[in-house]
Amino acid sequence: MPKLEEKPRVFLEEFRVKNAPDDYGMADEKWNFKKFTKKFRIVIVRMDSTEMEFDLIGIQPAFANAFRRLMLSEVPSMAIEKVMIKNNTSIIQDEVLAHRLGLIPLKADPRLFEFRPENAEEGTEFDTLEFSLKIKCTNNKYGPKDSFRAEDLYENHSVYSSSIKWHPIGNQASIHKEADVGPVDDDILISKMRPGHELDMHLVAVKGIGKDHAKFSPVATASYRLLPEVTLTREVDGSEATLLQSCFSPGVIGLDSDGKAFVRDARYDSCSRNAYRYDCIKDAVILSRIRDHFIFNVESVGAMPPNVIFVEAVKILRDKCKTLLDELNNFS
Repeated sequence: MPKLEEKPRVFLEEFRVKNAPDDYGMADEKWNFKKFTKKFRIVIVRMDSTEMEFDLIGIQPAFANAFRRLMLSEVPSMAIEKVMIKNNTSIIQDEVLAHRLGLIPLKADPRLFEFRPENAEEGTEFDTLEFSLKIKCTNNKYGPKDSFRAEDLYENHSVYSSSIKWHPIGNQASIHKEADVGPVDDDILISKMRPGHELDMHLVAVKGIGKDHAKFSPVATASYRLLPEVTLTREVDGSEATLLQSCFSPGVIGLDSDGKAFVRDARYDSCSRNAYRYDCIKDAVILSRIRDHFIFNVESVGAMPPNVIFVEAVKILRDKCKTLLDELNNFS
């Protein structure tokens, strides 16, 4: 068996999961700030305007889970909170329509707005965005007569988020642009209508957090997993190498020019333990996960880039720690 580097591991055996020898869990380790700063690293693997994959290395599970929960439920965003319905003759009930509108993500940067006071009857330019949705479905007089397609027969038969229009409050027009505060996408389907159906409503968006309602969560997904590790204990070639390769996700096990198996990239292994199903290769592989190496995947709904969302989560955790320390100092 090859000698493995000293890392906190959990081994995936055929019928059980166990920690490495003399490793009783990082929760029992005494906190050492110098040791933490020496080991801790953040590595960005890939990132674009909406998705980011990055690694948190040398951190305890409690911190990793805290960042995940903060991104989901405490990093604020803007969302439609109140819907004043003047007219709704569509087949969608008022409350269902209001719920659909609330879930439409807005581009508005929540850092530029304040939380609306609970006792405030009306919003201000600093804490509120107002929109309108007014549209009516009619027959298309100029469509082809022999067509049965809804696109040819009716006008405004599908209501999309592009129909939501922004109405600036106070001095908002000089600070924001409509393209920067409206829906993230213009092709989000709100409702389908037929001639005689009409929508006329006033929408009010405020700043909130996902802990109050999921519509305020700035991320579509925020998840993490432990870094997989695959170690071969002996040479595997021929048909056994091909069989071993088929037991893992594509790209995890490679075959060299001589047909021998090698670990190409264990990062995206699903840890299914399929190799243990075959007696001829079950002794050739060790499956484990590094318990202080977390692979994060964050997908933003569009209001803020994923890297900004993570930084905001770190700031919130910092402020929580400061608040706790202040309370402890005042108590003593």
